[in-house]
Amino acid sequence: MRLPISLKIFSITTALLVLMVVVTWLSVLNFRQLNNQVRALADYYLPLQQQVASVEILIRQQIVHMERVMAGMEVTRPDPEFLAAESNGFDMRGVNADQIVDSSLRMLGEAEAEKGIELDRVTLAMLGKQLPAIQTARQHFHMSFRLFQIEAQEGTVRSQKIVRETLLREKDTVDVEIGKTIDILNKLTQDTAIQAKKEEKRATTLNWIVTAIATTLGLIFAGFVTRSLVDPVKRLVGGTRAVEAGDLDVEIRVSTHDELATLATSFNHMVVGLREKEHIRATFGQYVDPRIVRGLLESRVPTDGGECRQMTVFFSDLESFTRMCEGITPDAAVRFLNRYFTLMSDVVRERQGIVDKYIGDSVMAFWGPPFTAAADHARLCCLAALDQMARLESFRASLPELFGVTQGLPLVNVRMGIASGDVTVGNIGSETSRGYTVIGDTVNLASRLEQANKFYGTRILTNETTRALAGDMLAFREIDSLRVAGKLETVRVYELLGLAADLSESERQRIATYESGLARYRAQDWDAAEAAFRECLAIEPNDLPSQVMLRRIAVFRQTPPEAGWDGVWVALSK
Repeated sequence: MRLPISLKIFSITTALLVLMVVVTWLSVLNFRQLNNQVRALADYYLPLQQQVASVEILIRQQIVHMERVMAGMEVTRPDPEFLAAESNGFDMRGVNADQIVDSSLRMLGEAEAEKGIELDRVTLAMLGKQLPAIQTARQHFHMSFRLFQIEAQEGTVRSQKIVRETLLREKDTVDVEIGKTIDILNKLTQDTAIQAKKEEKRATTLNWIVTAIATTLGLIFAGFVTRSLVDPVKRLVGGTRAVEAGDLDVEIRVSTHDELATLATSFNHMVVGLREKEHIRATFGQYVDPRIVRGLLESRVPTDGGECRQMTVFFSDLESFTRMCEGITPDAAVRFLNRYFTLMSDVVRERQGIVDKYIGDSVMAFWGPPFTAAADHARLCCLAALDQMARLESFRASLPELFGVTQGLPLVNVRMGIASGDVTVGNIGSETSRGYTVIGDTVNLASRLEQANKFYGTRILTNETTRALAGDMLAFREIDSLRVAGKLETVRVYELLGLAADLSESERQRIATYESGLARYRAQDWDAAEAAFRECLAIEPNDLPSQVMLRRIAVFRQTPPEAGWDGVWVALSK
């Protein structure tokens, strides 16, 4: 169907409303008849029956009083008070019975005037004649009882007997009249109830039939109208699920000219937009860590201002990269850096770090809340540095494939500096361009420690705070006390060697021997210090820090340090 959805839905709604009106109208007609019978019963027939039953009870009570009076008169010494009370009760019951009969007659008058209910007026007319007959018979019975009392008091036995027989006949007459009235009312209520039941059954049956017809017609019409909606909706649902599953190549086929066709077209445009946004997001994720973006969106990372937090900052730098680039083409240099940065960045992210920026061939990263637990940032950074060193072997092995040659390949070595301490972290930059980064002395120290590797021939240097926070699972040795360029404070510098569990006994001995020699060096005990450092070289001939310390000792033997020297080495250059 080429109708708009609004018209289709309006057509279905209109048809269903018409069917509902028809069903309601027939229901009203059917239940109006049923309501008429129920109102006749509730408003007139049952109240009349109840009132006649009350009259019967009162007359029965009169008969009981009569029998008590007659029995009381036959005793040897009649009790006047008893006889008087029973006689009074007889009179009261009679008055009440006449009042109820009068009330019933008034109700019959109201029923005669009722125009809103269909009543059995023939039967009600019979009741209009029968109720006065009850009243007349009861009054005759009442008069006969009084006459009997008079005859009994006068002691005329023959007259008393005649009156007694008359009284009993009058009593029977009252019973007969009441019985007739009750029979009429019972037949009236039963016939009305049966008729009401028939009306209810007929109304219910007819309603079910009409409802079934209306439902069938409605379903047929709705099915016919909605069939044109089902296929487009299914295609939209399928497309939505495909997008939810990550398939952004889905496209909905448009075959109608209604709002669903517009929706399908919009869906196709949306998918195209999602593909573009996914491409942008994937590309943007190469420049900004996705966790920073997610943190900004979830308000876990403040967008304005900065915070002071304890974090661990990491710097790495390729050794002699400038000279390396002189022997390769620019395109090869870019491919080389891209492969290298991918390796370094993957390790940082695997260890929960944030790659802050690439500076030439250097990598800056940091660890700390909210991206890393406060107790783990130093340890994770050190583990990332060790992982990077371990992966350099595979990176070097990939260079022939990367450059397309097997000879003259550059020698790839990396220096790393790690420092833990307080930093200022936040979104820093201009109003139009910002970056989530860290600044402060700790950042500068990490950069200087990376450069200090040149002095000692080491690969990974850390400060004392990192050493303390990293824990005992990592192996360090203290290299020196250093005052780096641009800082006045002295920093104890440590070399990160690996996992403590992986160290051999000779390596442990070398660490202990070096640190013993360092202590003697600071005490200006040159002979003991030299012996210790030479012992380190005996254990590991390529131990460059020991060679550095031996050269210093040789200089100090010729030119002793000034008085008050504290063993600190001052780095005059970066």
